[in-house]
Amino acid sequence: MKKKRILVLGAGLIGKPIALDLIKDNTFSVDIADISTSALNSFHETGIVTHLADLKDKSKLISLIDNFDYFINAVPGFMGYEVLRTLIEAGKPIVDIAFYPEDPLTLNALALKHNVCVVCDMGVAPGMSHLLSGYAAAQLEKVEKVLIFVGGLPKKRSYPWEYKAVFSPSDVIEEYTRPARLVENGQIVFKEALSEQEFLEFDDIGTLEAFNSDGLRSLIYTMKADYMAEKTLRYPGHVDKINVLKSSGFFDEKFIDVDGTKISPLAFTKKILFPKWKLGEGEEDFTVMRILVEGLNSEGKRKLHTFDLYDCYDASTETHSMARTTGYAATSALRLIESGLFNIPGIHVPEMIGKNEKAVHFMLDSQLERGIQYKMSVKDI
Repeated sequence: MKKKRILVLGAGLIGKPIALDLIKDNTFSVDIADISTSALNSFHETGIVTHLADLKDKSKLISLIDNFDYFINAVPGFMGYEVLRTLIEAGKPIVDIAFYPEDPLTLNALALKHNVCVVCDMGVAPGMSHLLSGYAAAQLEKVEKVLIFVGGLPKKRSYPWEYKAVFSPSDVIEEYTRPARLVENGQIVFKEALSEQEFLEFDDIGTLEAFNSDGLRSLIYTMKADYMAEKTLRYPGHVDKINVLKSSGFFDEKFIDVDGTKISPLAFTKKILFPKWKLGEGEEDFTVMRILVEGLNSEGKRKLHTFDLYDCYDASTETHSMARTTGYAATSALRLIESGLFNIPGIHVPEMIGKNEKAVHFMLDSQLERGIQYKMSVKDI
């Protein structure tokens, strides 16, 4: 039987484990494209075909994407939306984890025109956070509250930050500065990032602090609830440290004069922080997530659906946890499309898949095979 051809766009921290996971499946052949020679060199002797290409160049992207059966879009967020648009025009199914600021649902008409099934935001958060929230909501007559707590952290706490970034540190700073969108009394409200700090206890970890961040994305528009929020998790004390930088102007973009030299405080801060926030090769990390969905079922009984994830660095494959939990969610979604359980044309965000119980269990089982376990419970409250 002829193998289905998959093209992974982006060979970074997430794109690499995606490609390596898919090549293990005998039904797929896998290609990967990136502008970085060093990133592509790491695929020698894996059976994965590499393509050196500037994916921002639309003409080069178009020439590259012929004759593939599936695409996974794992490019940086700043270019993700336009890359997705070009992929849709190629007319083949797509799983997208580029996490750009634009609304992917604006491309729904284009996807329908080209009869393409596109699953967007299919990582861990957003991604499984939304899928499982949608799954719980589908079992309730009325959703009253959705709370998502999520974070990726180094196992070893090191002074002063006790934090390492497993994705773009620029995106981390954006998380600390961009206003957080929440839902209160059924209406969208904006709150300052890092606000409404609280502390939670987790098995195997201990105490973590949570704060408002702008992670709800599509849930704000696709799910009706009285209250919804996503909060980022860090080791205790991190919020106070970031607030010192923030209130002191270290995140300001406006140039200032320093002895006759114009510099951006934000650019300076990035230069200082990013080397300290870089997760080293072989350095162990973990991903933790807790989802709480509360509401009334068809019998008028109040129920609380809880989902918990705790995942660690995989030493056998040398894969960071955030890359595993994000990348394997994406590969599970591609296999879901291939299985025929979910292949409806149009743009789909994960909470839409959450309405399909068989699709949800397919996604959970696929990740469990890769050692990623989501624990679920339902109780009366």
